[in-house]
Amino acid sequence: METQAPDLGQEVFETLKYIIDPEVGINIVDLGLVYSVSLEEDQLTVELTLTTSGCPMGSTIVTATEQILLKRFPNLEVKVELVWSPMWSPDMITEEGLQQLNKK
Repeated sequence: METQAPDLGQEVFETLKYIIDPEVGINIVDLGLVYSVSLEEDQLTVELTLTTSGCPMGSTIVTATEQILLKRFPNLEVKVELVWSPMWSPDMITEEGLQQLNKK
């Protein structure tokens, strides 16, 4: 996970923790779906992936990401890019995410 603006990047990651993958029940950050956050001029760009290319909740997750970031950062243009490389794997789940999985 890379960021160009560390403080803003941390705020973005914390904000995105409110988006829960409905199939897994873990937020998209701890699930390892958010790959990068960058700020160039007034454009906030987030690269994220899905657990599978055929994920039925894909458009919902992308839309929720755009909406929550537009609400949190109203002065920025938000761009969410869906990427497939590297391909997501369970190894990308954070320690916190693994703890959440073990409680289910």
